[in-house]
Amino acid sequence: MRLLRRTELLALAATMALSMAAKASDFSEPWKNADRALVVDAYEYNSIDWAQIATDKRVVGFINKASDGMPPPYFCLGDDTEVKLCKALWKRHAVTRELFQTRRVVAKALGLKWGAYHLARPGNPVEQANNFLDFAEPAPDDLLALDIEGNDPSQWMSLDDAEEFVRQVHRRIGRFPVLYANGKTAQYIADNSYRYRLLSRLPLWYARYINDIDVHFPMGNWQGYALWQFSAQANCGRFRCPYRVAGTPNDIDVNVAPTDAATLRAQWPFGGLIDVPPDYLASIPLPISREAGLAGNVTITYASVAAPPTFEEMVAALGTRWSRFRDGFRMPVVKTVPRRPGFGIVQYVAWKRTEQRSPAQLDAAFAAAADPLSTASTELDRGQR
Repeated sequence: MRLLRRTELLALAATMALSMAAKASDFSEPWKNADRALVVDAYEYNSIDWAQIATDKRVVGFINKASDGMPPPYFCLGDDTEVKLCKALWKRHAVTRELFQTRRVVAKALGLKWGAYHLARPGNPVEQANNFLDFAEPAPDDLLALDIEGNDPSQWMSLDDAEEFVRQVHRRIGRFPVLYANGKTAQYIADNSYRYRLLSRLPLWYARYINDIDVHFPMGNWQGYALWQFSAQANCGRFRCPYRVAGTPNDIDVNVAPTDAATLRAQWPFGGLIDVPPDYLASIPLPISREAGLAGNVTITYASVAAPPTFEEMVAALGTRWSRFRDGFRMPVVKTVPRRPGFGIVQYVAWKRTEQRSPAQLDAAFAAAADPLSTASTELDRGQR
């Protein structure tokens, strides 16, 4: 009886160990895995104790809020109230930027990877991208992120404008930002990936405050997340929190990576596009009959298809076609036609027929040219002359 109880206890312990391992997968409470790297992201009102953060060796990076929409107007105009508000916005802007620069120096001195994110607002996406880059002044190893809080264009940047924002960032620095989005927005982008060809291919910074995202993650478009923001004020309080980083308040945002610290450091700052898997592009399943499907044991065959062109390839192709279309309307300029009195169509034809270009030879060719039209009026004109 004692041996049986010991066996049962061992089986129970093994079951619990397997259960904990399953819960600690990349899509289910990965922060419980001690080898998973963590990243803290903050904005200007989060208090940070850097000495305490450095004690948590799992924290690899720190992402700080940079710009918010458009910068305040440079000149303060209007009545006294408007001028005071304008000056207050400029003061906040200056203090926020100084804090941003200070935090970057401290974080890098502690060996942390640095990143910056832009809170996207409605408005000019190109100018917002310029504001973001001018504010953050990113180094080549600094992560950049576009924060899209929702899919309501009246409150946040529209997804169409976000595409242009991403293009402008790439035009200026030659790399792409990471996309920060919640579950609903990320799923919408994935469902409309044909429309949002850039957003759907950016590395995903996924915001979802639940323990298990396996059935919620937009796996059809992204095969995994770059970062998962799993802890924030929404699910972290005084008495319960998924994970507490020393030296940070309860409302701090904490993110987990699906890799260990060394791998995350090697991948940082991302900056590229995520390609669709080759097998997804290279073939499509051929349809089968209903009878064969119900019978089972069906071998699925695939038809080869051409991979869709990349954005750069489409731009190059369209540029070439436009050049040909434009050149078709350009008339050739003849610069060698002799300019002299009485040089008409007959003389032009004679000039084109001869390959001699000296003035004497041209005069001889013109004199030998006959009038191709001979009518009564031309004969009468000749007789009068």
